[in-house]
Amino acid sequence: MSNGICILAQNNKTTNYVEQTYALALSVLANAPTTNISIITNDNIPSIYKDVFDKVIPIPWGDAAAYTDWKIDNRWKLYHITPYKNTVVFDADMLVLDDITPILRNLHNLSFTTNIKTYRDDPVTTRHYRKAFDANNLPEVYVGMYQFSKCNEAHNFFKLLDVIMKNWRVFYKKYAPKSMQNWNSVDLSAAIALKLLDSHTTTLNSNSMLSFTHMKPQAQRLDHIPNKWTDALSVDFGNDAIYINGYKQSGVLHYVEDEFLTADMLKWLEERV
Repeated sequence: MSNGICILAQNNKTTNYVEQTYALALSVLANAPTTNISIITNDNIPSIYKDVFDKVIPIPWGDAAAYTDWKIDNRWKLYHITPYKNTVVFDADMLVLDDITPILRNLHNLSFTTNIKTYRDDPVTTRHYRKAFDANNLPEVYVGMYQFSKCNEAHNFFKLLDVIMKNWRVFYKKYAPKSMQNWNSVDLSAAIALKLLDSHTTTLNSNSMLSFTHMKPQAQRLDHIPNKWTDALSVDFGNDAIYINGYKQSGVLHYVEDEFLTADMLKWLEERV
């Protein structure tokens, strides 16, 4: 198969990422019903979920995230696991609210999101979550949504990402020592990899179609910053649309908070498909 979507889903003690991936797949298929979607997981998948995936793929070469709550340590394997020639990757806690076909038809060797938006569809301007990036002059990269093709450029990136994520303390100390981050993240590891490969000028395009609404609280320009945005903003859905505080959402929504995806919303997504 030439083009498709891959989502890595590993449940932890508090979050059902398999269910979130099912919701994500439903949101894609509601607007683009022939899209190829694969889930990569070792967790059990309810039989009703399996119908939305063309492939269910186990995580190979052992589970590097078996003893961690933040399940990111297998992300570098995506290049090797994907059954597609061209792959779009999403975090599980996302919904696609428009037809994704234009993105699947406009693919590159390796391309990342650089532009993110607030729920009001304004550019995110806060640097609250990007201190290590700014202090160490690292490329602005978000791996909540990105795309790659089977090619040498992408292969080299994922090989290096594997090394960095397995030795993140060493790499962060050397390449991101200012405002040093004391936890491993795919965003920062990817930024270091792109800088070392000197490929960020070709993989990061501010005019790219890759963009999403990022619902981290500090990004929303609120007068009072809550611990969770869901404590401060209303959510409504119906008539083929989701509204946050009265603003209709479009494109790709990275909702971040688990409680956003309620049983009623999941049922609504199922009914749309």
